Amino acid sequence: MIIKPKVRGFVCVTAHPEGCAAHVQEWIDYVQAPAPIKNGPKRVLVIGASTGYGLASRVAAAFGSQAATLGVFFERPSEEGRTATPGWYNSIAFTQAARAAGLYAKSINGDAFSDDIKQQALNLLRADLGQVDLVVYSLASPRRTHPKTGAVHKSTLKPVGAPYTNKTVDTDKGVVSTVTIEPANEQEIADTTAVMGGEDWEMWMQALADARLLAPGAQSVAYSYIGPEVTWAIYKNGTIGLAKNDLERAAKNIDSLLKFNGGGRAFISVNKALVTQASSAIPVVPLYISILYKIMKERGTHEGCIEQIYRLFATQMYNGATPKFDESGRVRIDDWEMRPEIQAAVRTIWPRVTTENLADETDIAGYRREFLKLFGFGLAGVNYEAETEPHRTLP
Repeated sequence: MIIKPKVRGFVCVTAHPEGCAAHVQEWIDYVQAPAPIKNGPKRVLVIGASTGYGLASRVAAAFGSQAATLGVFFERPSEEGRTATPGWYNSIAFTQAARAAGLYAKSINGDAFSDDIKQQALNLLRADLGQVDLVVYSLASPRRTHPKTGAVHKSTLKPVGAPYTNKTVDTDKGVVSTVTIEPANEQEIADTTAVMGGEDWEMWMQALADARLLAPGAQSVAYSYIGPEVTWAIYKNGTIGLAKNDLERAAKNIDSLLKFNGGGRAFISVNKALVTQASSAIPVVPLYISILYKIMKERGTHEGCIEQIYRLFATQMYNGATPKFDESGRVRIDDWEMRPEIQAAVRTIWPRVTTENLADETDIAGYRREFLKLFGFGLAGVNYEAETEPHRTLP
Protein backbone atom coordinates (compact mmCIF):
# COMPACT_ATOMS: atom_id res chain seq x y z
CA MET A 1 0.00 0.00 0.00
CA ILE A 2 0.98 3.66 -0.39
CA ILE A 3 1.08 5.19 3.09
CA LYS A 4 0.31 8.86 3.62
CA PRO A 5 0.00 10.78 6.91
CA LYS A 6 -3.53 10.94 8.32
CA VAL A 7 -3.63 13.39 11.23
CA ARG A 8 -6.50 13.30 13.69
CA GLY A 9 -6.15 16.07 16.24
CA PHE A 10 -2.88 15.54 18.11
CA VAL A 11 -2.13 12.08 16.70
CA CYS A 12 -1.27 10.65 13.30
CA VAL A 13 -3.11 7.36 12.73
CA THR A 14 -0.69 6.07 10.10
CA ALA A 15 3.04 5.35 10.22
CA HIS A 16 5.56 4.65 7.47
CA PRO A 17 7.94 1.72 8.05
CA GLU A 18 10.77 2.97 5.80
CA GLY A 19 10.36 6.48 7.18
CA CYS A 20 10.58 5.25 10.76
CA ALA A 21 13.69 3.27 9.85
CA ALA A 22 15.24 6.39 8.29
CA HIS A 23 14.48 8.36 11.45
CA VAL A 24 16.14 5.72 13.64
CA GLN A 25 19.15 5.71 11.31
CA GLU A 26 19.47 9.49 11.66
CA TRP A 27 19.77 8.99 15.42
CA ILE A 28 22.29 6.17 15.02
CA ASP A 29 24.40 8.33 12.70
CA TYR A 30 24.35 11.19 15.21
CA VAL A 31 25.55 8.96 18.06
CA GLN A 32 28.27 7.31 15.96
CA ALA A 33 29.75 10.58 14.66
CA PRO A 34 31.74 11.53 17.79
CA ALA A 35 34.13 9.30 19.69
CA PRO A 36 32.57 6.38 21.58
CA ILE A 37 31.29 7.08 25.11
CA LYS A 38 34.04 5.94 27.46
CA ASN A 39 33.14 3.69 30.39
CA GLY A 40 29.57 3.64 29.14
CA PRO A 41 26.86 1.10 29.97
CA LYS A 42 27.23 -2.43 28.63
CA ARG A 43 24.00 -4.23 29.61
CA VAL A 44 20.95 -2.00 29.51
CA LEU A 45 17.24 -2.41 30.21
CA VAL A 46 15.04 0.32 28.72
CA ILE A 47 11.43 0.37 29.93
CA GLY A 48 9.49 2.38 27.38
CA ALA A 49 12.01 1.82 24.58
CA SER A 50 10.11 2.39 21.34
CA THR A 51 9.77 6.16 20.92
CA GLY A 52 11.03 9.50 22.23
CA TYR A 53 13.54 9.66 25.04
CA GLY A 54 13.36 5.91 25.68
CA LEU A 55 14.30 5.04 22.11
CA ALA A 56 17.00 7.72 22.15
CA SER A 57 18.42 6.13 25.31
CA ARG A 58 18.53 2.73 23.65
CA VAL A 59 20.25 4.15 20.56
CA ALA A 60 22.78 6.12 22.64
CA ALA A 61 23.64 3.10 24.78
CA ALA A 62 23.94 0.67 21.89
CA PHE A 63 25.70 2.78 19.29
CA GLY A 64 27.55 5.13 21.64
CA SER A 65 28.78 2.47 24.04
CA GLN A 66 28.32 -0.89 22.26
CA ALA A 67 25.77 -1.91 24.89
CA ALA A 68 23.56 -4.97 24.78
CA THR A 69 19.97 -3.76 25.21
CA LEU A 70 16.64 -5.23 26.21
CA GLY A 71 13.72 -2.98 25.33
CA VAL A 72 10.23 -3.20 26.84
CA PHE A 73 7.30 -1.41 25.20
CA PHE A 74 3.61 -1.75 24.32
CA GLU A 75 3.05 -1.21 20.60
CA ARG A 76 0.44 -2.37 18.12
CA PRO A 77 1.54 -4.34 15.05
CA SER A 78 -0.17 -3.77 11.72
CA GLU A 79 -3.65 -5.08 11.00
CA GLU A 80 -5.58 -5.56 7.78
CA GLY A 81 -5.75 -2.14 6.12
CA ARG A 82 -4.00 -0.45 9.05
CA THR A 83 -0.36 0.33 9.67
CA ALA A 84 1.46 -0.51 12.87
CA THR A 85 2.29 2.17 15.40
CA PRO A 86 5.53 4.08 14.78
CA GLY A 87 7.07 2.50 17.88
CA TRP A 88 6.63 -0.93 16.30
CA TYR A 89 8.48 0.11 13.15
CA ASN A 90 11.11 2.01 15.20
CA SER A 91 11.85 -1.09 17.24
CA ILE A 92 12.18 -3.29 14.15
CA ALA A 93 14.61 -0.80 12.61
CA PHE A 94 16.64 -0.47 15.81
CA THR A 95 16.89 -4.22 16.30
CA GLN A 96 17.99 -4.85 12.72
CA ALA A 97 20.62 -2.10 12.89
CA ALA A 98 21.94 -3.24 16.28
CA ARG A 99 22.24 -6.86 15.21
CA ALA A 100 23.91 -5.86 11.95
CA ALA A 101 26.50 -4.09 14.13
CA GLY A 102 27.02 -7.26 16.17
CA LEU A 103 25.09 -6.02 19.20
CA TYR A 104 22.63 -7.94 21.35
CA ALA A 105 19.12 -6.48 20.97
CA LYS A 106 15.90 -8.12 22.05
CA SER A 107 12.49 -6.69 22.88
CA ILE A 108 9.37 -7.56 24.84
CA ASN A 109 6.06 -6.14 23.62
CA GLY A 110 3.41 -5.95 26.32
CA ASP A 111 2.08 -4.05 29.32
CA ALA A 112 5.16 -2.99 31.28
CA PHE A 113 2.94 -2.26 34.30
CA SER A 114 2.03 -5.96 34.58
CA ASP A 115 3.74 -8.58 36.71
CA ASP A 116 3.83 -10.92 33.71
CA ILE A 117 5.94 -8.61 31.55
CA LYS A 118 8.27 -7.89 34.46
CA GLN A 119 8.76 -11.62 34.92
CA GLN A 120 9.38 -12.12 31.18
CA ALA A 121 12.07 -9.44 31.34
CA LEU A 122 13.70 -11.02 34.39
CA ASN A 123 13.72 -14.43 32.70
CA LEU A 124 15.25 -13.07 29.50
CA LEU A 125 17.91 -11.10 31.36
CA ARG A 126 18.80 -14.11 33.46
CA ALA A 127 19.08 -16.32 30.38
CA ASP A 128 20.93 -13.89 28.09
CA LEU A 129 22.64 -10.98 29.81
CA GLY A 130 22.82 -11.43 33.54
CA GLN A 131 23.12 -8.29 35.62
CA VAL A 132 22.32 -4.92 34.03
CA ASP A 133 24.34 -1.79 34.72
CA LEU A 134 21.76 0.74 33.49
CA VAL A 135 17.97 0.82 33.77
CA VAL A 136 16.14 3.59 31.90
CA TYR A 137 12.53 4.18 32.90
CA SER A 138 10.72 6.12 30.20
CA LEU A 139 7.11 4.94 30.16
CA ALA A 140 4.42 7.23 28.75
CA SER A 141 0.94 5.77 28.95
CA PRO A 142 -2.57 7.18 29.33
CA ARG A 143 -3.66 4.36 31.62
CA ARG A 144 -2.41 1.68 33.97
CA THR A 145 -3.99 -1.51 35.23
CA HIS A 146 -2.55 -1.92 38.71
CA PRO A 147 -0.87 -5.34 38.94
CA LYS A 148 -1.90 -5.90 42.57
CA THR A 149 -5.40 -4.42 42.79
CA GLY A 150 -6.58 -4.79 39.19
CA ALA A 151 -7.86 -1.20 39.29
CA VAL A 152 -7.64 0.73 36.01
CA HIS A 153 -6.20 4.23 36.47
CA LYS A 154 -6.49 6.85 33.72
CA SER A 155 -4.27 9.93 33.65
CA THR A 156 -5.63 13.43 33.01
CA LEU A 157 -4.02 16.67 31.82
CA LYS A 158 -5.62 19.19 34.14
CA PRO A 159 -4.74 22.03 36.49
CA VAL A 160 -5.18 21.63 40.23
CA GLY A 161 -7.22 23.91 42.49
CA ALA A 162 -8.67 26.35 39.95
CA PRO A 163 -9.59 26.56 36.26
CA TYR A 164 -6.78 27.57 33.94
CA THR A 165 -7.13 29.82 30.90
CA ASN A 166 -4.39 30.54 28.39
CA LYS A 167 -3.50 30.51 24.73
CA THR A 168 -3.14 27.31 22.79
CA VAL A 169 -2.72 26.33 19.16
CA ASP A 170 -4.30 23.73 16.94
CA THR A 171 -1.07 22.58 15.33
CA ASP A 172 -2.90 20.93 12.43
CA LYS A 173 -5.13 23.88 11.49
CA GLY A 174 -2.80 26.65 12.68
CA VAL A 175 -5.48 28.35 14.75
CA VAL A 176 -4.49 30.18 17.95
CA SER A 177 -7.27 30.31 20.50
CA THR A 178 -7.94 30.55 24.21
CA VAL A 179 -8.62 27.40 26.17
CA THR A 180 -10.06 27.02 29.66
CA ILE A 181 -9.44 23.77 31.49
CA GLU A 182 -11.39 22.85 34.60
CA PRO A 183 -9.39 21.61 37.59
CA ALA A 184 -8.95 17.96 38.42
CA ASN A 185 -10.77 16.35 41.30
CA GLU A 186 -9.00 14.28 43.95
CA GLN A 187 -9.66 10.99 42.16
CA GLU A 188 -8.20 12.31 38.91
CA ILE A 189 -5.11 13.51 40.77
CA ALA A 190 -4.68 10.10 42.41
CA ASP A 191 -5.24 8.25 39.14
CA THR A 192 -2.71 10.39 37.27
CA THR A 193 -0.13 9.76 39.98
CA ALA A 194 -0.85 6.03 39.79
CA VAL A 195 -0.15 6.07 36.05
CA MET A 196 2.67 8.60 35.75
CA GLY A 197 4.23 8.55 39.20
CA GLY A 198 7.04 6.41 40.54
CA GLU A 199 5.38 3.30 41.94
CA ASP A 200 5.93 1.18 38.83
CA TRP A 201 9.57 2.28 38.54
CA GLU A 202 10.05 1.14 42.14
CA MET A 203 8.38 -2.19 41.35
CA TRP A 204 10.72 -2.78 38.42
CA MET A 205 13.82 -1.94 40.42
CA GLN A 206 12.77 -4.05 43.42
CA ALA A 207 12.05 -6.99 41.11
CA LEU A 208 15.50 -6.65 39.53
CA ALA A 209 17.14 -6.39 42.95
CA ASP A 210 15.27 -9.42 44.31
CA ALA A 211 16.34 -11.40 41.23
CA ARG A 212 19.96 -10.29 41.75
CA LEU A 213 19.99 -8.77 38.27
CA LEU A 214 21.43 -5.36 39.18
CA ALA A 215 25.18 -5.08 38.69
CA PRO A 216 27.22 -3.45 41.47
CA GLY A 217 27.27 0.28 40.77
CA ALA A 218 24.24 0.08 38.47
CA GLN A 219 22.50 3.33 37.59
CA SER A 220 18.85 4.08 36.87
CA VAL A 221 17.37 7.22 35.36
CA ALA A 222 13.83 8.40 34.71
CA TYR A 223 12.85 11.44 32.69
CA SER A 224 10.81 14.48 33.69
CA TYR A 225 10.01 18.03 32.66
CA ILE A 226 9.52 21.28 34.55
CA GLY A 227 9.35 24.04 31.97
CA PRO A 228 8.67 27.77 32.30
CA GLU A 229 6.03 29.51 34.36
CA VAL A 230 3.73 29.95 31.35
CA THR A 231 3.11 26.17 31.36
CA TRP A 232 3.16 25.53 35.11
CA ALA A 233 -0.60 25.52 35.72
CA ILE A 234 -1.11 22.71 33.22
CA TYR A 235 2.21 20.97 33.81
CA LYS A 236 4.41 21.56 36.88
CA ASN A 237 1.54 22.49 39.20
CA GLY A 238 -1.06 20.35 37.43
CA THR A 239 -1.87 16.67 37.61
CA ILE A 240 1.23 15.73 35.61
CA GLY A 241 3.48 17.76 37.89
CA LEU A 242 2.09 16.09 41.01
CA ALA A 243 2.75 12.71 39.39
CA LYS A 244 6.30 13.81 38.61
CA ASN A 245 6.71 14.78 42.28
CA ASP A 246 5.92 11.16 43.08
CA LEU A 247 8.51 10.10 40.50
CA GLU A 248 11.08 12.15 42.44
CA ARG A 249 9.99 10.46 45.67
CA ALA A 250 10.57 7.10 44.00
CA ALA A 251 13.99 8.21 42.73
CA LYS A 252 15.18 8.78 46.30
CA ASN A 253 14.02 5.31 47.38
CA ILE A 254 15.60 3.64 44.34
CA ASP A 255 18.81 5.61 44.90
CA SER A 256 19.03 4.16 48.40
CA LEU A 257 18.39 0.67 47.00
CA LEU A 258 21.18 1.05 44.43
CA LYS A 259 23.64 2.56 46.88
CA PHE A 260 23.08 -0.46 49.10
CA ASN A 261 23.60 -2.63 46.01
CA GLY A 262 27.23 -1.77 45.41
CA GLY A 263 27.27 2.02 45.25
CA GLY A 264 24.96 2.72 42.33
CA ARG A 265 22.65 5.69 41.90
CA ALA A 266 19.20 6.66 40.65
CA PHE A 267 18.05 10.11 39.64
CA ILE A 268 15.65 12.15 37.57
CA SER A 269 16.88 13.87 34.42
CA VAL A 270 14.85 16.99 33.65
CA ASN A 271 14.80 17.22 29.88
CA LYS A 272 13.95 19.86 27.31
CA ALA A 273 10.47 20.47 25.86
CA LEU A 274 10.24 18.54 22.60
CA VAL A 275 7.67 17.44 20.07
CA THR A 276 6.57 13.99 21.21
CA GLN A 277 3.34 12.05 21.01
CA ALA A 278 2.81 12.83 24.70
CA SER A 279 3.58 16.58 24.58
CA SER A 280 1.34 17.09 21.56
CA ALA A 281 -1.67 16.15 23.70
CA ILE A 282 -1.08 18.81 26.37
CA PRO A 283 -2.94 22.11 25.83
CA VAL A 284 -0.74 25.26 25.75
CA VAL A 285 2.50 23.25 25.48
CA PRO A 286 2.61 22.94 21.64
CA LEU A 287 2.40 26.74 21.32
CA TYR A 288 5.23 27.14 23.81
CA ILE A 289 7.33 24.56 21.95
CA SER A 290 6.72 26.33 18.62
CA ILE A 291 7.99 29.61 20.11
CA LEU A 292 10.90 27.89 21.87
CA TYR A 293 12.06 26.13 18.72
CA LYS A 294 12.20 29.42 16.80
CA ILE A 295 14.30 31.08 19.49
CA MET A 296 16.70 28.20 20.14
CA LYS A 297 17.24 27.49 16.45
CA GLU A 298 18.09 31.15 15.86
CA ARG A 299 20.67 30.94 18.68
CA GLY A 300 22.07 27.58 17.57
CA THR A 301 21.14 25.79 20.81
CA HIS A 302 18.22 23.65 19.67
CA GLU A 303 18.37 19.94 20.53
CA GLY A 304 16.12 16.98 19.82
CA CYS A 305 15.70 13.73 21.73
CA ILE A 306 18.91 12.09 20.58
CA GLU A 307 21.03 15.22 21.18
CA GLN A 308 19.60 15.54 24.69
CA ILE A 309 20.23 11.93 25.68
CA TYR A 310 23.66 11.80 24.11
CA ARG A 311 24.58 14.91 26.11
CA LEU A 312 23.20 13.30 29.28
CA PHE A 313 25.26 10.16 28.77
CA ALA A 314 28.43 11.86 27.55
CA THR A 315 28.61 14.79 30.01
CA GLN A 316 26.70 13.65 33.10
CA MET A 317 26.82 9.87 33.44
CA TYR A 318 29.84 8.46 31.58
CA ASN A 319 33.12 9.60 29.95
CA GLY A 320 34.50 9.97 33.46
CA ALA A 321 31.82 12.52 34.37
CA THR A 322 29.55 12.50 37.39
CA PRO A 323 26.04 13.98 37.48
CA LYS A 324 25.69 17.63 38.41
CA PHE A 325 22.58 17.85 40.56
CA ASP A 326 20.35 20.83 41.26
CA GLU A 327 19.06 21.70 44.74
CA SER A 328 16.44 18.94 44.48
CA GLY A 329 18.86 16.24 43.35
CA ARG A 330 17.89 16.33 39.68
CA VAL A 331 20.14 16.49 36.61
CA ARG A 332 19.14 19.41 34.36
CA ILE A 333 19.66 18.93 30.65
CA ASP A 334 16.90 21.46 30.11
CA ASP A 335 19.55 24.01 31.06
CA TRP A 336 19.83 25.55 27.58
CA GLU A 337 16.04 25.88 27.32
CA MET A 338 15.83 27.57 30.73
CA ARG A 339 18.56 30.15 30.14
CA PRO A 340 17.18 33.56 31.20
CA GLU A 341 17.65 35.11 27.76
CA ILE A 342 15.74 32.25 26.10
CA GLN A 343 12.81 32.50 28.49
CA ALA A 344 12.79 36.31 28.23
CA ALA A 345 12.41 35.97 24.47
CA VAL A 346 9.52 33.50 24.96
CA ARG A 347 7.76 35.94 27.28
CA THR A 348 8.15 38.71 24.70
CA ILE A 349 6.65 36.67 21.86
CA TRP A 350 3.91 34.84 23.78
CA PRO A 351 1.34 37.67 24.20
CA ARG A 352 1.55 38.85 20.60
CA VAL A 353 1.04 35.48 18.84
CA THR A 354 -2.17 35.26 16.82
CA THR A 355 -3.49 32.97 14.12
CA GLU A 356 -2.50 35.57 11.54
CA ASN A 357 1.15 35.92 12.60
CA LEU A 358 1.71 32.34 13.85
CA ALA A 359 4.04 31.43 10.97
CA ASP A 360 6.21 34.52 11.53
CA GLU A 361 6.35 34.58 15.34
CA THR A 362 6.84 30.85 15.90
CA ASP A 363 8.40 27.80 14.28
CA ILE A 364 5.05 26.11 13.71
CA ALA A 365 6.41 24.73 10.43
CA GLY A 366 9.27 23.08 12.30
CA TYR A 367 6.83 21.75 14.88
CA ARG A 368 4.75 20.13 12.16
CA ARG A 369 7.82 18.62 10.51
CA GLU A 370 9.01 17.12 13.79
CA PHE A 371 5.52 15.84 14.56
CA LEU A 372 5.27 14.02 11.23
CA LYS A 373 8.79 12.61 11.63
CA LEU A 374 7.56 10.83 14.76
CA PHE A 375 5.41 8.76 12.41
CA GLY A 376 8.04 8.29 9.72
CA PHE A 377 7.00 11.05 7.32
CA GLY A 378 9.15 13.77 5.77
CA LEU A 379 12.45 11.87 5.93
CA ALA A 380 15.02 12.45 3.19
CA GLY A 381 15.62 9.55 0.84
CA VAL A 382 12.24 7.87 1.38
CA ASN A 383 9.94 7.50 -1.62
CA TYR A 384 6.52 8.19 -0.15
CA GLU A 385 4.85 7.61 -3.53
CA ALA A 386 6.02 4.00 -3.67
CA GLU A 387 4.10 0.96 -2.52
CA THR A 388 5.38 -0.45 0.77
CA GLU A 389 4.57 -3.45 2.93
CA PRO A 390 3.03 -2.33 6.25
CA HIS A 391 3.09 -5.81 7.81
CA ARG A 392 6.45 -6.20 9.51
CA THR A 393 7.53 -8.72 12.15
CA LEU A 394 9.61 -7.74 15.16
CA PRO A 395 12.90 -9.68 14.95
